[in-house]
Parts: sequence; C-alpha cells; structure tokens
Amino acid sequence: MSYSESLSKLLGSIGAEEGSVLEAESKGRSFKGTLMPHHEFSAPDVLILKVKSGYNVGIRIYDDSTVKVVDKPIARVRKEVTVEPKKGLPKIVLIGTGGTIASYVDYRTGAVHPALSTSDMVNAVPEIRDVANIEARVLFSIFSENMNVDNWQKLADAVAEEINNGADAVIIPHGTDTMGYTAAALSFMLPDVPKPVVLVGAQRSSDRPSSDASSNLMAAARFCTKGNRAGVFVIMHDTPGDDSFAVHTGTRVRKMHTSRRDAFRSINVLPVAHIDRDGNIRFTGEGRPVSDGKAEVRNAMDGNTILLQFYPGMDPALFEGPIMKSRGIVIAGSGLGHVNENMVPLIKKACDNGAVVVATSQCLNGRTNLEVYNTGRDMLSAGAITVLDMLPETAYVKLMWALANTKDTEAAKAVMQTPLAGEMSDRRTIDV
Repeated sequence: MSYSESLSKLLGSIGAEEGSVLEAESKGRSFKGTLMPHHEFSAPDVLILKVKSGYNVGIRIYDDSTVKVVDKPIARVRKEVTVEPKKGLPKIVLIGTGGTIASYVDYRTGAVHPALSTSDMVNAVPEIRDVANIEARVLFSIFSENMNVDNWQKLADAVAEEINNGADAVIIPHGTDTMGYTAAALSFMLPDVPKPVVLVGAQRSSDRPSSDASSNLMAAARFCTKGNRAGVFVIMHDTPGDDSFAVHTGTRVRKMHTSRRDAFRSINVLPVAHIDRDGNIRFTGEGRPVSDGKAEVRNAMDGNTILLQFYPGMDPALFEGPIMKSRGIVIAGSGLGHVNENMVPLIKKACDNGAVVVATSQCLNGRTNLEVYNTGRDMLSAGAITVLDMLPETAYVKLMWALANTKDTEAAKAVMQTPLAGEMSDRRTIDV
C-alpha cells in the first residue's frame, strides 16, 4: 500500500522523499521527523514520520494540514569493507534469507533496509567479529511466509557447501514466522551435520529501541564458538529482557506468541541450553559434539503432502479432493489425535489409495495415542499412524522428506515412526 493520491501529490509538490526531515501540523499538533515509507498497517492518508525518540508516529493529514521539508535526505552510500581474519578465531558463515534480523537501520534516514551485501549483514552487529571470523552471503531476501520447499533445498545445499569448504559453523538469519518449519527441514535434509547450524531471528524490528536482533545474533555466535554441539538449532530470547537466550532443537521448536521477544519454546523437551548475557552456556543434557566430518545433503522432498487441523463438524466432503490427491496427509487431531467418526472412512480411502496418513495432536504438549478410545482405534484400523509427541509442523516436513527418500509407503511409515533428528520420544521430560 502507498500513500493516498492527494498525500502523494502534496509530498511531491514540496520535494519530500523518503529520508527527508519534515515538519507537519495537523489539527493543532506539530510533529517533526524523518519521512518513512508507507506500509499496509496505516491508512493511505496517514503520514509516517520517525521522531527523535526512534519511534514511528502516524499523522492523519487533512485538507487544512501543512507539511514542509526541513532537511533533505543524505545520500546513502554502501561500501564493501574488507576485514582481515583474526588468527585463532573460528570461521562462521552467515547465510541470509531475509526477515527482520537480516535488515539494518540507516541511521541517517531512520529507514530499515534489507541487507544486500556482506558488509550490511555483518556490520549491523560489529561486535560479532570479536568472537569469530565472519563471512556472509545473502541467499534470499524474502518474507519468511514466502519460504517454500525449493528455498529449503537451496538452503541445505548452501549450508553443506560452506561446512565442506571449512566453515566451523553456519548461522542463518531468518524471519520468525516460519523459522520452525525451516529448522525442521534442515534437520532432516542435513543428517548428522558435523557442525552447528543455527537459525536466528528477531521479533522486534531493528529500528526499535527494544529490538532483539543484535543480541540474538550474538548469542548464536557465542553458542557456535563455545558450545561444541553439532546439529540444527534455533536460538532466541527466552525472557522478555536481554538476560537469557534459549537454544532449541530444530525439530522441537515453535513460535508461541505473535510479538513477544520470548515467543519461541521447546515443545515436549527442555531447551538444549540457556545462554546468559555474558555468553555463559548452561546445557540441560548430553548432545552430539562437533566433528571434522563432511556435511551430507539429502534434500529430496515430496511436495504432494498436506497438513490439516481437525475441528468439530469437519465435513469429509470438503476435504476429499485434496486428501485423495495427496501422497501424505498430516492431521492435527484433538486431544490424543482424534478426528470425528465421519472422517474415518475418508482416512481409510486415502490409505487404501497408497497415501500415508499421520495423526498428531493440536494440543502440542503430550503424545498422541489412538489406542485409548474407539475413534482412535478406528483410525488405526483405517490405516493411520501416530508419531508419539512430534509437532504437527515437524511431522508435515518429515513426511515430505520420508516420502521422497524411501522406496514405498510402508518404508515411509517406518521412517515416520523412527526418531532421526530428536523430533520424537516416548518419554516426557518432567520439567516440560
């Protein structure tokens, strides 16, 4: 969305452009700040200025409002800065995919820009160079909701390439909304990866005083250099403040709040570790140590897979088409994994047609069990399988991977019910 036609004409007539410092008077109130681009959350006749405090304000512009330019924007010049590696420090490669954390603030205009170069990404958090030699590449610059299977596959290839070329760790700045899906996909696509692969994001944009971008990235770098743990992980704040960060297993993490900085939680397991603001790491259990092996890529995926959430009154007639066209169906059922009895014949029809139907629970915490009630036993008789305490999203990603990396339906079912990357367990941690 852009500014309204009338407001755009007004800004054009006074020579205002993004980054210009404006003074605006509207309904007896005066404002001074940097002109920001319009976004979809504001009405088209609302002028957006970044004021001295660092926050953005919206000013509704009326016919009698006045706007004038106080100062023109300073031309933004981007320079690639070559930094000599420091002897004795490990090498971390940042692979940018987009999202808030991969953006940086132009402090002269106050605007947030996507990081389009190595310097942009690394210089946003210059202190990271004190813990590692940093290299960076931007693989994508997209919103995380636009990530897809093709992106996951290219990302897995890029991670393996960097590790096999000598990287001691890979950090992936990623948008938070679908970070759990990407972490799960990489966990299966990079089996027994010998180095730490860490996805990290930010809940607050880089132009806000409460931004968590730099602190999350620093926590990730410290874990990579001091943790001696191999695997795919997600690292984010685990408190509202800046005093603690959690390291989550890539197949067990879920975003549980839309905007809180401590939005991410490990489900059905404890976090791998906690990191304090000084970089001290406290592990909660054993793990696989870093090794000198090569990274293997198995990134074949069967996109003919769907994820459905059961709801009361679910009509099988509405879902017969997509279910019968799919090779894999994951259903987040109620409670122990149930659907209503009307759905059971469709599950049987899909299974008889060669599909794999996986029952999970929308409760998230706890295990699925279809052997307790009659409906569950009917689902098992129809051909559905359960996957213990696996998250629905992880089951969806794993099923795509299992179908593409096995020879037949029964083999795919066996893979789904076998732990591969810490994604499932028949035990419950007492503190979870």
